[in-house]
Amino acid sequence: MKNANFTFLNSFAEIDEVGFKKLEKIASYKTLKKHEIIAKQGEIPSPNVYMLISGIMRAYINTESGKQYNKKLFVPKSFVGPLTGIITKKPSELTYETLTECKVIELNFAIFMDMCKTDIKLSNLYNRVLENIFIEYERRNLELMSIDATQRYLNLRQRIPNIDDLIPQFQIASFLNITPVQLSRVRKKLNY
Repeated sequence: MKNANFTFLNSFAEIDEVGFKKLEKIASYKTLKKHEIIAKQGEIPSPNVYMLISGIMRAYINTESGKQYNKKLFVPKSFVGPLTGIITKKPSELTYETLTECKVIELNFAIFMDMCKTDIKLSNLYNRVLENIFIEYERRNLELMSIDATQRYLNLRQRIPNIDDLIPQFQIASFLNITPVQLSRVRKKLNY
């Protein structure tokens, strides 16, 4: 992990160099290929979680009819992983996949949680990350319930300005909870 990552983690909760060095010892830097699966729906996941440094990942669900629905798109400086499956030691409800080549920092969640038992600063970091994940989850749910597809698309483009150049339109439509045809109409209306 590098200095920028230390600064990023400190934006959640203050950790010192000693705590950061502890994290470095249990972390590894990896490059994941496009379309690499890090957790699969219906399977008990590995105990690893990731900090996304570059690229885009998604969490999606497959329906019985074979349709896929994107629940979440992850962009750099996101924490990614099937946390519910890891904590409960049950199969993941979602599949986690890279949509582009991704650079990540991989961390064993169980080892990190053991460290949190004896290091209050790392425990506080974990709590702040969970709070951030919850806030984002609530924002996403409210967005789906309260604003139209055009505004959801504009919001997504604001968060990821070059999204249209990074991933296929059907992935964007799935995330917006609309069909690709509806997305095409939205884009045409906006002159994209």
